[in-house]
Amino acid sequence: MVVNDPIADMLTRIRNAQIAKHDTVTIPASSAKKAIARILLDEGYIKNYENIDDGVQGQIKLTLKYVNDKQQPVIAGLKRISKPGLRRYAKSDALPMPLGGLGIAIISTSSGLLTQKECLDRGIGGEIVAFVW
Repeated sequence: MVVNDPIADMLTRIRNAQIAKHDTVTIPASSAKKAIARILLDEGYIKNYENIDDGVQGQIKLTLKYVNDKQQPVIAGLKRISKPGLRRYAKSDALPMPLGGLGIAIISTSSGLLTQKECLDRGIGGEIVAFVW
């Protein structure tokens, strides 16, 4: 299946798996998706992720995190900001703070994918990939 926006596809798969209250979700692998999975794990939005080598492209298996025995997912929302048809960029002094700092912004920089907090510490800007809260 050909996907025009693989990052949006990843976010949609996570959103749909949480609505259906699945424990895990498997998505096709890429280096950007692995970096996003690492950020989600570091920020505490998912329990774990693992890379599955199937000999072709590979898969990423995300273990989702819930509050109160699957009553409510930890990730309340995911939003793709910069899209293939309209890219969004921000300088280091104008980086967004989703929900007043309660969420994270994932930024694509020359140093790889980082959160807005890491970008502020390093003083770099970049393309705003997504918001997670």
